Amino acid sequence: MDYQDSVKNRLKRIEGQVRGVLKMMEEDKDCRDVVTQLSAVRTAVDRVIGLVVASNLEHCIREELEKGNDPEQVIKEAVDILVKSR
Repeated sequence: MDYQDSVKNRLKRIEGQVRGVLKMMEEDKDCRDVVTQLSAVRTAVDRVIGLVVASNLEHCIREELEKGNDPEQVIKEAVDILVKSR
């Protein structure tokens, strides 16, 4: 699977956010501020999931169909991926 550099860069940014949250915890920052930052991390991860699903789902479906897999099963798995991403 080919993942775009923009998606990888987003994940690196998220990694920095998580490090920042850990630092906030080590510095005993207010819990509201920590939760706010954790919420931002979660939102960022959700957006990356959306990008990965959107950019790769069609490719994955075509690949499975070319392998001769059952179209109904491929569609079910694609829907499962979408549901899990939410």
